[in-house]
Amino acid sequence: MDKILLNNLSFYGYHGVLEEENNLGQKFFIDLELAADLEAAGGSDDLDRSVNYALVYEVVKEICEEEKYQLLEALAERIAAKVLKEFPKVEEVMLRVKKPEAPIPGIFDYVGVEIRRKRIRKE
Repeated sequence: MDKILLNNLSFYGYHGVLEEENNLGQKFFIDLELAADLEAAGGSDDLDRSVNYALVYEVVKEICEEEKYQLLEALAERIAAKVLKEFPKVEEVMLRVKKPEAPIPGIFDYVGVEIRRKRIRKE
């Protein structure tokens, strides 16, 4: 299956268990892999036969910046579900949410979650 990649999308959100995280907010980085058949789009050079990644970006931005979740897992599930709902050409989404400023007393690049969700086709 072909893929459209959106890597290191950066947003400022208010997700976390701690009160400070909900009040002060912090940066989040999102990676997405959208599995879709891109052969028709590549052969025709027609955006209508592909997935408009600018619109995908707007969906992710709205969820990350306007909604609040305690868990990265919940944020990731919400984004994956909305992408599959709004973009019927996407068969599968891999989503990685990275939190570089997690309140952990240590040195690290980020903490995060990665999920993979497939479209359920009814036969």
